[in-house]
Amino acid sequence: KIQRAGDVAQWLRASGFNLWYSPSPPPKANQESISNPDLDSEALLALPLPQLVQKLQSGELSPEAALFTYVGKAWEVNKGINCVTSYLADCETQLSQAPQHGLLYGVPLSLKECFSYKGHDSTLGLSLNEGMPVECDSVVVQVLKLQGAVPFVHTNIPQSMFSYDCSNPLFGQTLNPWKSSKSPGGSSGGEGALIGSGGSPLGLGTDIGGSIRFPSAFCGICGLKPTGNRLSKSGLKGCVYGQVAVQLSVGPMARDVESLALCLRALLCEDMFRLDPTVPPVPFREEVYTSSRPLRVGYYETDNYTMPSPAMKRALLETKQSLEAAGHTLVPFLPSNIPYALETLSTGGLFSDGGHSFLQNFKGDFVDPCLGDLILVLKLPSWLRGLLAFLLKPLVRAQRYLPGVLAFPQVYRNSVIAQWKALDLDVLLTPMLGPALNLNAPGRATGAISYTVLYNCLDFPAGVVPVTTVTAEDEAQMEHYRGYFGDIWDKVLKKAMKNSVGLPVAVQCVALPWQEEMCLRFMREVEQLMTPEKRPS
Repeated sequence: KIQRAGDVAQWLRASGFNLWYSPSPPPKANQESISNPDLDSEALLALPLPQLVQKLQSGELSPEAALFTYVGKAWEVNKGINCVTSYLADCETQLSQAPQHGLLYGVPLSLKECFSYKGHDSTLGLSLNEGMPVECDSVVVQVLKLQGAVPFVHTNIPQSMFSYDCSNPLFGQTLNPWKSSKSPGGSSGGEGALIGSGGSPLGLGTDIGGSIRFPSAFCGICGLKPTGNRLSKSGLKGCVYGQVAVQLSVGPMARDVESLALCLRALLCEDMFRLDPTVPPVPFREEVYTSSRPLRVGYYETDNYTMPSPAMKRALLETKQSLEAAGHTLVPFLPSNIPYALETLSTGGLFSDGGHSFLQNFKGDFVDPCLGDLILVLKLPSWLRGLLAFLLKPLVRAQRYLPGVLAFPQVYRNSVIAQWKALDLDVLLTPMLGPALNLNAPGRATGAISYTVLYNCLDFPAGVVPVTTVTAEDEAQMEHYRGYFGDIWDKVLKKAMKNSVGLPVAVQCVALPWQEEMCLRFMREVEQLMTPEKRPS
């Protein structure tokens, strides 16, 4: 029985119709009231975030001009890529209340839909969360407002957020701004697509397996996953609560590394430590971020689980060579027992109850195709999962991912830290999955999260920086791609990464727990050495 509009939309999508969600636009009167013939909108949109802040704080640029220029751009790009879910209308009131002393005074800011915002739903693409506006802002949103930022839109996510694609039955499919047949990544996919297309200068995402890093890499921007408790998670909407084996993180996404650092400076303040006393009161350590001493960098070309695409391998090796030429020391390093971290710790942690809690979110709901077979597998009795794992093991590596396994991540984390310390490393350089996969392919190639979810298991800060784009030679070499297992995941991945000439490719930068400033410093070094073209034309 169809009971509400959202149900109709879900039924139509499930029946094969391609729906496009269009959020209510902002009032035209307010945009027209600040129309300024002397304002160069393109120049404003091109300003790096630090320069935008400088002009706002000096009064050279008005917060109204910044906000409505970005609102107009966001609505323009949304028509093509469907990345915005709602307009946060009280941003217009927030303009007059923004503290001028704030580090982000007047900065328009986008938020992944899971960040609670007073008076708005955080649906996660699930019908049971429709029509349930929250009563107060999440802590990080409160802090951003106290720092003068002006949140203006919620952005799209995959249904339940357990996917690195970006589609759901309520708001539809978000597209990659570089190529419409490709996924923007997920689960912070709306953020990646909006920022990557110039519709927002700064956004907040969340990451439990790569959900900041995938969309950042796929859309050609920078993103940081901090240590799990460095930033407050109070007021976040989710589908599974209570598990601690795989750490969820809140982190910034932006066009460049300096913008990420500026956001972290603003958030790591007394207001956050006061509003959420569970967050360690450690402010941003400027001396670490601005240091110029040579680094001792661990690196690996492959995790021997997901074979890197030719573009991934080239990106890693070119970055390594540039770092060495700049005076840094590069040391081969591979964390031990990666399959155990992926197949036991990550799945055992996320679905330690066999997926029972997670499945409650889908009662009576349609399941989006972007989730692949996840819901079907979780609904199987445990004995049947075990039987299928035995029978299909030669064909499907995915069957080794069995929910309900007891995991001990701290023992594994300590062993990798000991490995790291033995080589006296500062940071780690790794491949990052890329280029962007075809739409709906991520749900059928779950094992490819190996490069990212490892650092959620370890709870290490990790960020991505775009360093190159796919060449015709990279594309030609994809014909020889086989993967390490030759199973269904490897075959899906090969097909999904084809037809990608010109798409961005990133590397991943990693540091030890609570060393976000060191991670950002390393990311900035990579960015300055590689200087890629980051934005789609």
